[in-house]
Amino acid sequence: QVQLVESGGGLVQAGGSLRLSCTASGRTFSSYTMGWFRQAPGKERENVVAISWGGGNTYYADSVKGRFTISRDNAKNTVYLQMNSLKPEDTAVYYCAAGVRMFEYNYWGQGTQVTVSS
Repeated sequence: QVQLVESGGGLVQAGGSLRLSCTASGRTFSSYTMGWFRQAPGKERENVVAISWGGGNTYYADSVKGRFTISRDNAKNTVYLQMNSLKPEDTAVYYCAAGVRMFEYNYWGQGTQVTVSS
């Protein structure tokens, strides 16, 4: 079992930055692919970014390319999402997820709200 806890959400003005963190319990964090998803009211959940267990492979949705960066520190059991040049359309609940391979996730965090004001 893996438990995930997100932090770092909040309210920011358009053009600003936030860094989300997701810390995992358990000793096998380094073997999991990690991803960040988001869901805005009335919209489907979107896979925003992902990173392989070693960090060598990453995925970015077109909507965030060039603005968001995913990274991980396996020694700290933590994955980060650096979000720059935020837009109002980035407003959503952001969830981190862990899985044995990219795009197949088994564990989810509780989510953290990100609100970008115009």
